[in-house]
Amino acid sequence: MDLLMDNVTVFTHPLIQHKISILRDKRTGTNEFRALIEEIAMLMGFEALRDLPLQDVEVETPIETCMTPMIAGKKMAVVPILRAGLGMVNGILALVPSAKVGHIGLYRDEKTHEPHEYYCKLPSPIEQRTIVVTDPMLATGGSAIAAVDFIKQYGGKHIKFMSIIAAPEGLKRLHEAHPDIQIYVGHLDRQLNENAYICPGLGDAGDRIFGTK
Repeated sequence: MDLLMDNVTVFTHPLIQHKISILRDKRTGTNEFRALIEEIAMLMGFEALRDLPLQDVEVETPIETCMTPMIAGKKMAVVPILRAGLGMVNGILALVPSAKVGHIGLYRDEKTHEPHEYYCKLPSPIEQRTIVVTDPMLATGGSAIAAVDFIKQYGGKHIKFMSIIAAPEGLKRLHEAHPDIQIYVGHLDRQLNENAYICPGLGDAGDRIFGTK
């Protein structure tokens, strides 16, 4: 795990890197691809959630009563960017089953590559929650920036962004636009191509998760 800049973490764990390599393979089918996305999200989430607040609660064990730590406050919210971000949700929920789930729908203009909102539904009270925004691919950064903009407009404060693969251009743009959020990246790829696809990347994550073209 490397810290590239303030609030930006790029993972180097062998299990994450191994699973990402299988994701890249064009021969990896939908079922395996979907399962790997969940597994990687869970592995990344284990580290990304290390600063969740705790409070001591009273529990009765078979031996005695004791005070023991549990997650404090209004738990978490997982907010996938539709539709590919949905693939990472269950991996996070496996760690924190009590988390609420919001959704942000964005589509990218094929000519300008800029995002447009078509749906936004967030759990309330969003300002009291740790918010994990998920999107497997951080390409231009436009969708990620827009999603975080929307969450902040609704009052969200404690925001983390998780992507499995990022392009340097998108990571830089997101960090400059929102230097206060924590960004977690599974692998930092080489560059974007002329069509704003990450190289070497893994193709269209949404199509590969849901088996569409």
